[in-house]
Amino acid sequence: MWQRIQTLYLAISAVLVTILFFNDAYTVSAPDGMRYVTYLQIQKPYFAILLGILAAMVALALVSFKVRILQMRLATLSGLVALGMQGWLAYYYFTAPENITFKWTVIFPLVIAICNFLAARGCFQDQLMVESAYRIRESRKRDRKKR
Repeated sequence: MWQRIQTLYLAISAVLVTILFFNDAYTVSAPDGMRYVTYLQIQKPYFAILLGILAAMVALALVSFKVRILQMRLATLSGLVALGMQGWLAYYYFTAPENITFKWTVIFPLVIAICNFLAARGCFQDQLMVESAYRIRESRKRDRKKR
């Protein structure tokens, strides 16, 4: 399981989703000079729901290493969800008031998407290698039967 590169990419994605879930996204500067930390999951519950869905897909892709096609599809789908989340955060970033300061963790969905797409690519390469080995094995069986 751990010797395949896509497992490492999916593990990195799982760690980043966990950090994103438990970390604050931005701080709000109040007029009195105080800075208030705001968790995006508490203020916008659909963000928490989207993070939960993303975490479930990444975890399922991480443990489904024996079914490469499912792992590849889950990694691709979770990469698309992470890209959608990054687009939503980018929209929120550009439309936010000036008293909001965003943390560096808002780029995590982009990194998660890149890791998931790389994991899907690794799953695809593994599947091609298995199919190639299967074809070679089948051609050798046919050659033996012809003799």
